[in-house]
Amino acid sequence: MAALGWLTPRRRSATARSVLAGEAAAEAARKSSQELAELAELAQAKADGTAPEPEFPVVGDDLAAAFFDLDNTVMQGAALFHFGRGLYKRQFFQRRELARFAWQQAWFRLAGVEDPEHMQDARDSALSIVKGHRVSELMSIGEEIYDEYMADRIWPGTRALAQAHLDAGQKVWLVTAAPVETATIIARRLGLTGALGTVAESVDGVYTGRLVGEPLHGPAKAEAVRALAAAEGLDLTRCAAYSDSHNDIPMLSLVGHPYAINPDAKLRKHAREREWRLRDYRTGRKAAKVGIPAAAGVGALAGGTAAAVALHRRRR
Repeated sequence: MAALGWLTPRRRSATARSVLAGEAAAEAARKSSQELAELAELAQAKADGTAPEPEFPVVGDDLAAAFFDLDNTVMQGAALFHFGRGLYKRQFFQRRELARFAWQQAWFRLAGVEDPEHMQDARDSALSIVKGHRVSELMSIGEEIYDEYMADRIWPGTRALAQAHLDAGQKVWLVTAAPVETATIIARRLGLTGALGTVAESVDGVYTGRLVGEPLHGPAKAEAVRALAAAEGLDLTRCAAYSDSHNDIPMLSLVGHPYAINPDAKLRKHAREREWRLRDYRTGRKAAKVGIPAAAGVGALAGGTAAAVALHRRRR
């Protein structure tokens, strides 16, 4: 009996432990099953492109900032061309020069890409036009031109992206080949931190008709962002950059959060291969209704058919 009495409690204790072990195993199995189901759902959502993105931009991350290209990213068309239209209205140059601006703008809006030859021609034209004028005069006129030709051409979607960074407490810069004075006006009007742009040489406050260095384009943008990040103490892996052009791949590749906005074909392909985020705020019908008539209207003012010629060449 003594032996039996000694065994009975042991048997009961083992049974209790077995029950506990079984319950623990069942709970673990239930949890693991839920986790596996959640992982499967997440994998499927990722495959479908519907997976929830982590919070971005991160609120309060003062080591992060955002860098936005301007032409066709923040603004429809090219800022330099809109600026040229405003200068023509103020009789800074003749009709034949306006026709050239109109043709370049029509091509840019239709093709959706930056043609180096057109952009260089536009810059040369702008430099010759402003030569001998005071910087303060062009800044004052630039404010008026923004209201006349640029304010209604800001992409609301891109503007919202920039505002999200501002709301998160981050600095936001424009980075553009457009003149720094024009870029600064646009940045200030949009409530952004500031702008990096092409610098035209001036002596005693008067434009000389030459550039300081070269246009802020392609690799030069990446170098400007790198230099500004170093000066501001930013961590580029936590920063974001936004552009429409494959020319800005060096700048986009520099940051941890690159976005392709209204991308040209080369950038779209590059972004998809690297799983960069894409946003496109354009539609074909909107381009037809807004882009072509806008440029054609300028050509009509010039007494020419430059925009129609550009459209004809495009269709060929």
